[in-house]
Amino acid sequence: MDMSEEILNEEPKVAAVAAEVKAVVEALIFASPDPMTPKMMFKLLAEEPKEDVLAAIEALKADYENRPGLQMVEVAGGYQIVTRPDLHEWVRRLFHERSSSKLTVQGLETLAVIAYKQPITALEITEIRGVNTSGVLSTLLERHLIKIVGRKNVVGRPFLYATTKEFLIRFGLKDLQDLPKIEDMAEALGFDPPAGLMETTPREDMLPLDEDEITSEA
Repeated sequence: MDMSEEILNEEPKVAAVAAEVKAVVEALIFASPDPMTPKMMFKLLAEEPKEDVLAAIEALKADYENRPGLQMVEVAGGYQIVTRPDLHEWVRRLFHERSSSKLTVQGLETLAVIAYKQPITALEITEIRGVNTSGVLSTLLERHLIKIVGRKNVVGRPFLYATTKEFLIRFGLKDLQDLPKIEDMAEALGFDPPAGLMETTPREDMLPLDEDEITSEA
């Protein structure tokens, strides 16, 4: 057997391996409850060259460009397979009974203030919204949409709040740079943005949390 015949015989094997890696990558992305990161794929597919895994990801991206109901998106540093935006109304009908999991208008307003002003204290949020937000903050913390990231370097050392990875996932954002304009987000979520949310404020020095505070918030 000459060299050309060996190459021809190898091509189907290479293609079969590439197809198998692609299938595994697709299954991992689909089955994972969180965005599947390339780092996690490399770990799970440790026997495969990283370039083959990356090639599988790119091939899947191309495949999902033409899917009528699903799309593959990059969210919070990883990948998810989700329904296309123009079909969300149909999916909402399926989960209509889960309406209790939706955030209230107060919750959405508070979350928007934190997203655009983070890190920010509870008092600053209250000043922007004009109402007490302690109950809403508790709800957002319970749902892991926000977290305590430190203390403000002022008298009283109040907690500073910021959004989480779960926030990025929930709203389909790759990172905070993907946040839309404040007016567009408010319109999409169905509320009028508080006047204070439109103003830019300088960042304050932030103090780190003590070890026991980190443990209590974990």
